[in-house]
Amino acid sequence: MKVTLWGTRGSLASPGQETLIYGGNTSCVSIEGSEDTIIVLDGGTGIRRLGQHLPDTIKNVYILLTHLHMDHVQGLPFFAPLRKEGVEVHIWGPASTTLSLRSRLLRYLSAPLFPISVREILSDLHFHELPSGTIGIREFDVTAQMIIHPNPTVGYCIKDQGRSVTYLPDHEPALGVKSFPISEDWTSGYNLAEGSDLLIHDSQYTIKEYEERVGFGHSCLNHAFRFGQLTQVKEFVPFHHDPAHTDEMLDSMIAETVEELQPSYTVTPGKEGTVINVGEE
Repeated sequence: MKVTLWGTRGSLASPGQETLIYGGNTSCVSIEGSEDTIIVLDGGTGIRRLGQHLPDTIKNVYILLTHLHMDHVQGLPFFAPLRKEGVEVHIWGPASTTLSLRSRLLRYLSAPLFPISVREILSDLHFHELPSGTIGIREFDVTAQMIIHPNPTVGYCIKDQGRSVTYLPDHEPALGVKSFPISEDWTSGYNLAEGSDLLIHDSQYTIKEYEERVGFGHSCLNHAFRFGQLTQVKEFVPFHHDPAHTDEMLDSMIAETVEELQPSYTVTPGKEGTVINVGEE
């Protein structure tokens, strides 16, 4: 599986000289499978650049949304395949007890937030509510599970030919715990991530920042590393960087955490544009 990071920032896009290396676009990741199917994880501002790189001949697009916070959907209206006739775009997202996925997304794709309504979108658009469980999308097996984050939020584990990628961009597994980690039976997201070839995980805060923001739904880098150790993943990507964290800060944070915890897995810093070939030695 070919994994490409198109947007790695959390909460708010943060372009500028101080974020050139890790990038300023918000969450978007693509996964290309063994039969060339492309799955898109989240529709943050990074999805615009992904759309520019897709072939003009593409006929089917599969988008998996973890949740509907602005930093994960604000790029959708600028995604080129949505504006093309003859393209089928399938959007999956978590179910809600109050409104359908379609109704919730239509609130964003309408005035006053956006001038173009869904009725004006040229592609053949389909919405699918995704409860916890496993579905098949072409060559992929996709498992979704509710995880700890405000509002209905799912994490995903995507498998193809025995390889697995787990995507938990907004996740607070340490919520309510004095010392993390605890037993895997009580750890949010454990069953999704266990033994994954690649884990992409929320790493928004420093430890001090996390102590001031408990309950916001995000992890500090230290807890994210420990989650990777608990789940025995093979490769770990820190992701969903705080908009205030510069390239220099992120380099320092990651280096210090690696030195402190000495993880058994490979650490690949979550930088916009990074390509990871999962399963290749």
